[in-house]
Amino acid sequence: MRKQFKQIAVLAVAAALVLSACGKTEPKPAADNGNSTDAAKKEKLSLYWMTAVPTNSSNLPSGDKDFIKKTIEEKFNVELKLDYMAMGEEFSNKLNLLLAAGNAPDMFHADGAKSNGYIMDNVVADLSKYVTAENMPNYFKWVTPEELKRYQVQGVFKRAPVPFPKSYFGAYYVRKDWIDALNKKDPNLKLKVPTNYDEMIAVMKAFTFNDPDGNGKNDTYGFTTVGSGTTIPNDMPEWFKNGLTPGFYIDKNNNLVDSGTNLRTAKVLDDIRKTLDMKIIDPDWFLNKAGENINKVQQGKVGIFFGSTRDIAFESSNNSVQKKTREITGNANATFEAFHIAGDVPVSYSPLPGVPFLINAKTSEAKAKRTIEILDWLASPEGWLLANIGKEGVHYKKEGNKITLVPDAIQKDIVSNGNFTEVWGSIFSYNAKDPAAIGLQIVDPRESDHDRAILEVFKKLKFYELGTNVAPPTGLDIGAYRKEMRALQIKTLFEDKDSSNWPKYLDELLIKYKAKAIFDAYAEQTTTALGKKITFKTD
Repeated sequence: MRKQFKQIAVLAVAAALVLSACGKTEPKPAADNGNSTDAAKKEKLSLYWMTAVPTNSSNLPSGDKDFIKKTIEEKFNVELKLDYMAMGEEFSNKLNLLLAAGNAPDMFHADGAKSNGYIMDNVVADLSKYVTAENMPNYFKWVTPEELKRYQVQGVFKRAPVPFPKSYFGAYYVRKDWIDALNKKDPNLKLKVPTNYDEMIAVMKAFTFNDPDGNGKNDTYGFTTVGSGTTIPNDMPEWFKNGLTPGFYIDKNNNLVDSGTNLRTAKVLDDIRKTLDMKIIDPDWFLNKAGENINKVQQGKVGIFFGSTRDIAFESSNNSVQKKTREITGNANATFEAFHIAGDVPVSYSPLPGVPFLINAKTSEAKAKRTIEILDWLASPEGWLLANIGKEGVHYKKEGNKITLVPDAIQKDIVSNGNFTEVWGSIFSYNAKDPAAIGLQIVDPRESDHDRAILEVFKKLKFYELGTNVAPPTGLDIGAYRKEMRALQIKTLFEDKDSSNWPKYLDELLIKYKAKAIFDAYAEQTTTALGKKITFKTD
């Protein structure tokens, strides 16, 4: 990575997104959380952060409408500049440019695997004196010391997880109104919300060839995803068809299996090839970047997608795919239902920390400490509520630990102004929509039977136990390995006539690109965490 930084240091760095001016109304200040936040006693500091958001559909407002920024700046006596975008290659590329040019953010999120590279290249600071129970009492209500310990890589404490959801919300979503319309037009189709792979393919075919929106045009597809021009996505249903939970997992025989580094990967790629030949997938899927797949769904061009956010299709979520689809297409009946095709196959391992936050090694101690103070406040009841919901008495009512939302005010002040709590909330509670960790219960009066049905789908999903975050041995880069793995998968899918070369490619991955060394290390780490012998297997 040092070589990469030197090579790209001469490149121009994209202009950072600058937050707007202060707002007009400041929420009522609350008691200090143990860290001094008396702005009058603090030196004013300029802070620059770069953080990830779940999608690129939310934006910070202009002018005086961003009361969250105003509160943070006045409460902590800072001038805060924030860059934000969906996590992906574009995010990582921009961050690398900033690091190379020497003007990187004081605090930033990173792709979990890439953070290991930043640590190896010594571009981030040691967090030992910053992330402590004394400095961050609220943070440790979300993240346990054991989770924090297991999250470390390279034997140093240079990354920490953003408070993360302890539930898993990954599922497929289908246009139920399209299913109903097609069944009405041709009862012999007998389409239904899929429960297995074959049913999903049948729906994808009908969505592609049977004019589900009734506009008389051949302009819809069954499924879309994001390849970013670099990968065979994990949400391709062929992974589940072949019993390979995407990513790595521990099977019932205590074997560590990596779905992309396995002899059975060949069958997955062959099956994907067959699906592509049917022309029932959005033809731009491989080049789609994060968010572009969702845009096509919301435009009424695609009927199935995979989502990983709890309320991505809720009726009660103002920024949900269902709400946006109705607005954009003008079809008030557009309805998405959640489903999965995994059956008894676990869909993932039990949730572990994901997005890390890191401090720039060149950031001054004063700026690092001030950043930590703000982050811990964002993890407190006061800060979490402001960043994720809004103002007390305006956007929610508080009775003890019960927080009841005021939807009309949220729509008027927040959703209509870019839904900007999605940006602020993601800084230190990325996708963590349940504040039970800090003793709060959210009550949304808009939540419908439709929304509760989606929650029931999540409850039925099965999980593997991994027990710990893992890291490759010193000197080995999982990100570099994944790049080679993806390249050979792409070669197999798009250049080879079938997957007969995959065993040869797999041997190359295991030895030349060090996959065996990496996954043997993972197996050893999970052995320690789970207290039972775990062995890496490729068949």
